[in-house]
Amino acid sequence: MNSPYRVMVVDDSAVIRGFLTRWLQSEPDIEVVASASNGVFALREFDRTRPEIVVLDIEMPEMDGMTALPKLIEMDRNVKVIMASTLTRRNADISMKALANGAADYIPKPESTREASTRETFQKDLVAKIKALGLARRRQGGGFSTVAPAPKVAPSPQVAAPQVRKTGLYQKAEIVLRKSRPTLMPQALAIGSSTGGPQALFSVFEKLRGHISVPVFITQHMPATFTTILSEHLTKIYGKTCAEAVDGEKVVNDRVYLAPGDFHMTVEKKGGDVVLRLDQNPPENFCRPAVDPMLRSLHAVYGSRVLTVILTGMGHDGLKGCELIAESGGYLIGQDEASSVVWGMPGAVATAGLCNSVLPLQDIPAAIENALKGRPL
Repeated sequence: MNSPYRVMVVDDSAVIRGFLTRWLQSEPDIEVVASASNGVFALREFDRTRPEIVVLDIEMPEMDGMTALPKLIEMDRNVKVIMASTLTRRNADISMKALANGAADYIPKPESTREASTRETFQKDLVAKIKALGLARRRQGGGFSTVAPAPKVAPSPQVAAPQVRKTGLYQKAEIVLRKSRPTLMPQALAIGSSTGGPQALFSVFEKLRGHISVPVFITQHMPATFTTILSEHLTKIYGKTCAEAVDGEKVVNDRVYLAPGDFHMTVEKKGGDVVLRLDQNPPENFCRPAVDPMLRSLHAVYGSRVLTVILTGMGHDGLKGCELIAESGGYLIGQDEASSVVWGMPGAVATAGLCNSVLPLQDIPAAIENALKGRPL
């Protein structure tokens, strides 16, 4: 990259601002260009310094984060805003609303910066989010990068070898689509997502309302409390029950199962039923919950009759699970780069030649409905 990612830190605590600034400034490819103690000062500093990414506290005097958010986006529609808050139910609910109103991501602040392990995890997560969102902004033409345009899609009956560069830049990888179509109707829908996932899920389920009846399994990278709030929002949008999975629960149609924060969600056969299992096995791809364990178990139970959708997100979680689904003949849909907040997870699957379709977010609900109803694809 030609220049460091430009960041503004907004928090009413001078101590927190100091910690964040020191942590971020220690990264050679991040520059903290401004800090502010509330939304009013943030707007002034934003106009003066024009950061690419804003770390925005929720609870602040004079002007809070939710009030400042739309004003920041109005000043620069490409700005990437990360909402930061302590992990309470109220703040999780506010963060979810912020995501629906244009925030790119969220991060729960540690209760105490004195605990080394908590501090290090928070610092690592924040740095990763800033770099991923900064790169996405520049690739989408909203920053200072000279990254090449998105690849063209070329259909092919063959599954191409992965062409993913170690840096995570997919600028020269050709997306090769699988032409094979499922011979059996899907019996389950699996969705994996991360950064930008809540917004994408809201969009998908709003359009799917009343159109499908198979069980739906979702793994979204989120901490506990946040997954509880996400399930409640999805229930309102979808019009059917969406709840965090319960260990031992029997899987039924017309139900959405969400992996709870800090637990992997899998399924298994028990007699003639399919039941849910939760575990706290080690994180996979640095995540718990992770998409790969879910997909492996769904493949073991449903075989090729799993319709899999990989939405926006950092990293490559879900890639190995999608390889199993593709090998068995299951149908895979990936979100395209232009509509993704971060084209990490769907990009990894798409450039590995595993997808039958790579689509803009707005076209994914119709593709899901068609696949589940056996319509021509």
